[in-house]
Amino acid sequence: MSRSTAWALAIALLAPLAWGAGPQPVDPERLYRLTSELRCLVCQNESLADSSAPLAIDLKNEIRARMASGESDAQIKQFLIDRYGNFVIYRPPFNSHTLLLWLGPLLLVIAGILAVWRSMRAHAKSGADEADGNKPEESA
Repeated sequence: MSRSTAWALAIALLAPLAWGAGPQPVDPERLYRLTSELRCLVCQNESLADSSAPLAIDLKNEIRARMASGESDAQIKQFLIDRYGNFVIYRPPFNSHTLLLWLGPLLLVIAGILAVWRSMRAHAKSGADEADGNKPEESA
């Protein structure tokens, strides 16, 4: 076997290994679904999927590369949270740091109900006093 034939045979045998080691194709639906759950750090009112800011494009490329390397959605989210904090995700976890964020609306509703209840009670009491003829004395 000649030297050139040996090289050709070696290249033919090793070529599939080189092609298999390339980046795996990324499912566009998975990419869109994941980036829809993430906030654009520049726009703040848009998801990462809808943003065209330069940082958003860089983050989408980073996410695409991590998906191609085989990372799960949870691993990718954790990487972004570690890097940018809970602000990057639309649904932050329920923990001691986000307790007020999750319970704040409930506390406001309870406070509103209590305020309405007290107001109605005070109004009912003043209406009952007037009906009894016990008008409050007017000060001069």
